[in-house]
Amino acid sequence: MNVSLIGMPGAGKSTVGVLLAKRLGYSFLDTDLLLQRQEGALLQTVLDRLGTERFLDVEAEVIAALDCRSTVIAPGGSAVLRDLGARRLKELGPVVFLDLPCEAVERRLGNLATRGVTLAPGQTLEQLYDYRRPFYQKWADLTVNADQPHVEDTVELVLSALQRL
Repeated sequence: MNVSLIGMPGAGKSTVGVLLAKRLGYSFLDTDLLLQRQEGALLQTVLDRLGTERFLDVEAEVIAALDCRSTVIAPGGSAVLRDLGARRLKELGPVVFLDLPCEAVERRLGNLATRGVTLAPGQTLEQLYDYRRPFYQKWADLTVNADQPHVEDTVELVLSALQRL
């Protein structure tokens, strides 16, 4: 079984993912790193070069090609925007939505220009949040409140939710 963590950039997918993988005795995989390796550039550079729509297609193709076992997967925040990638995550195991209020996302992210966030021209983070949230809810098997004082608290909530599944 694998576990995929979905949610907005800044929700803690990579941070929670590494700690969760250690607790489960699993490997950890960040699909953004796979995409960067495939494209030979940092995420923001790839996004700038390809544009949002093509970037989302390439991201989905990278996820669709995943073949792993006993792995915690941290896909990019936009992974659920293409059925191809989102379906593959569901096939690989439970999908956990790390839910975080928009204000907390904004606080954690800092400078959006360097984070590889797929904002359309003129789009605000709040608009992106409102657009993506239904996709996270649609594809999630479990939802965990990631707005915790300590990352370990979020890991514990994910573990508890997985045990109930």
